[in-house]
Amino acid sequence: MKILIDTHIFLWALGNVSRLSAERREALEMPTNTVYVSVISMAELMIKASVGKLTVNFDPLDGAKKSGFELIDFSCPHAITLGTLPLHHRDPFDRMLIAQAITDHLYLMTDDEAFKQYECKIA
Repeated sequence: MKILIDTHIFLWALGNVSRLSAERREALEMPTNTVYVSVISMAELMIKASVGKLTVNFDPLDGAKKSGFELIDFSCPHAITLGTLPLHHRDPFDRMLIAQAITDHLYLMTDDEAFKQYECKIA
């Protein structure tokens, strides 16, 4: 299974694993699964840290690598999909993750209920 993780799932996986269900931990650790962290999540973390909404006292890139997560870039095809999404969700970071999941046929691991309104597979 190919799984794109939402930003909060990424943070929990790195520092608060008890917030993840056993099923989700297993999915993230299963060697046959590929787990992706989007550059969009990296940008979200850095933007929120720079405006004081979040404390990031670790290197997220290093954390992703040490966790075995793969990075995924945001591309033009993702942007085209983004432009076609209905406005069920207004958070631009989340909308970009949804567009990536739809475009690349990835499962999206999130606790955000609004994601279910889109045609993406939720893990």
